[in-house]
Amino acid sequence: MLHLFKSSSSSTRLLTRTCQAKRYLSANSSTLVNGKTYQVDNPYDGSIYAQVPVHDLPFAMRAADKAQQTFLSWRSSPLKERVALLNKFMDEFANNKEQIARDITGQMGKPLKQARGEVDTAIARTKALIELAPQALAPDSLSAPSGLLKRIEKEAIGPVLCLSPWNYPLLCAVNTVVTAVLSGCPVLLKHSDRTPLCSVHFEQAFQRAGAPSGLVQTLQLSHDDVGSLMGSPNIAYVSFTGSVAGGRQVYQTAAKRFIDVGLELGGKDPAYVASDADVAQAVDGLVDGAMYNAGQSCCSVERVYVHASRYDDFVQQSSDLIAQYVLGDPQAESTTMGPVAQKNQSQFILNQIDEAKRMGAVVASQPVLLPPKGRFVAPTLLANCNHNMSVMTEETFGPVMAVVRVENDEHAIKLMNDSKYGLTASVFTADQERAFNIGRQLEAGTVFMNRCDFLDPYLPWSGRKDSGKGVGLGLMGFAPFVRTKGFNFRVSK
Repeated sequence: MLHLFKSSSSSTRLLTRTCQAKRYLSANSSTLVNGKTYQVDNPYDGSIYAQVPVHDLPFAMRAADKAQQTFLSWRSSPLKERVALLNKFMDEFANNKEQIARDITGQMGKPLKQARGEVDTAIARTKALIELAPQALAPDSLSAPSGLLKRIEKEAIGPVLCLSPWNYPLLCAVNTVVTAVLSGCPVLLKHSDRTPLCSVHFEQAFQRAGAPSGLVQTLQLSHDDVGSLMGSPNIAYVSFTGSVAGGRQVYQTAAKRFIDVGLELGGKDPAYVASDADVAQAVDGLVDGAMYNAGQSCCSVERVYVHASRYDDFVQQSSDLIAQYVLGDPQAESTTMGPVAQKNQSQFILNQIDEAKRMGAVVASQPVLLPPKGRFVAPTLLANCNHNMSVMTEETFGPVMAVVRVENDEHAIKLMNDSKYGLTASVFTADQERAFNIGRQLEAGTVFMNRCDFLDPYLPWSGRKDSGKGVGLGLMGFAPFVRTKGFNFRVSK
């Protein structure tokens, strides 16, 4: 249950965050839609953490015009200049780490330790993308007969609209913002109305780093105005991370202009604990992969298939580990699981658990003390599950791990692929070749062995089926932000 209360400290925090938002908007000459604001409630105590005024469509269109004008010069800037800017951007993020982390926690409930970790990971990911940029953006020279020159050059595509989610508000945005800027593209950044202050932190960090005016701009828009903005000829590409339904809307809207989109959508990610797996290692990795960030991750482990010979041991050890989670104030250093961010999500999760129990699933985890306030769902281990239950087929986006007993690798592969999603999959085994053999048969963009729920910026990040389209990160992650141009020269007779 959500308990609402007001205190002098919460009122002071609201005033501070609201004033910061207003100062930001005033400095950027924002026009508001009838004075409307986003009100962001704190998922833990119910207080209003921030009020952020909403931009109107004319303002957004002017921002797109500004981005296009900036693009005309930024696309020709040397890569070393772009790298220098991003190094300064990282410094600004690091210098403001504590406030950014506290704003993440206040807006969506992530424990403060994890929020600080997200800032650190955003900086580390930026460094990785900088390292990859020279190779990813370099022209390709092809072999050619004497007297001919054949080359493929990569030109920046233009202004990018980045629609970023609330669950990892820095990391999902970094994937697009940093790669686009390195490629020569300005970015219009719109975060979920659950975490609007995060986009402000991006823009202000770039401003303090000395970025050209218009290179990274924040927008707070209604869904309808986002759709209208996508119709602007100044938007060259759209990057969206969110729901499958939202991805379909973005894709349909973008198709009217033949611009491309990158879609990172839902997940119902499976894991397999094989007969030769180290059970303790599997438990340690998979419980964290299911429960981290209260399970609010597209690549969270939601389905676990365990070989019959390891099943009972896995369930018992998982139950013991889940019992160690500490739920409470996400600002407290001792808290290891915060509340669920969105208002309606708690009931959806509980409904999935109740349905599974009615259909024969057993709650194998021990009871966890829930705080007296906040949108909390207890970390839950469900044993004896099957694919007739929605908890095995529909994305939960909460701290629930559902477990199924399987007889062999073939049985596991069949069930792991029995999903409309295909983002990541994990295999726990002592045999690398076994993991490769299983992995090649899995319908997933990333396959892990003896680990899970980890995004490596040096590898491509992609999905199958309803998990989306396009590639982010790695060398191929630069491809959406550039167009190829072929040069075919006769240089001598």
